[in-house]
Amino acid sequence: MADFTFHHGGVSVPNLDEAIDWYGRMLGFAVEKRFYIEAARSHAAMVRKGALRFELFEVEGAAPLPDERRHPPSDIKTHGNKHVAFRVDDLEAFLVEMGGKGADIAFVVREAFGKGCFLRDCAGNLIEFVEEEAA
Repeated sequence: MADFTFHHGGVSVPNLDEAIDWYGRMLGFAVEKRFYIEAARSHAAMVRKGALRFELFEVEGAAPLPDERRHPPSDIKTHGNKHVAFRVDDLEAFLVEMGGKGADIAFVVREAFGKGCFLRDCAGNLIEFVEEEAA
C-alpha cells in the first residue's frame, strides 16, 4: 500500500482577499503563497497554520454556494465533498472565542458520540471543529 499523508483542503470563494482576511482573523492562517491557475481561470492562495494548509480559489464566473450546502443536515443529502474538520482541545472555549470574533456558527453538536461545531466562512463554506475525548 502506498504511503501518504494529508496535505490540504480547499474551497472556492467569491473574493480571495476577503477569504484570506477571514481565515487569518478567525483561525490564524497566514498566506504561504499566491498563484494563478490558468486552466481554471482562478486566482488562488495557499494559507497555512503550522502544519495545516488550506487552498482558497477565486474562480472567474463561479456560481455561488447553493443554500442547501450552507447547513450541515441538508448538505449531507447531496453526494460529494462535504467539509474539512479540525480538532480543538475545548469546544466550549472555541465557541466563546469564535462568537467573540463574530464568526457565523452554523451548527453545534453535543451528542453521546461526540462534540463539535460547524462554522461558515465568509463565503458560506462549512468548516467543522471537533473535540476528541482524551484516550
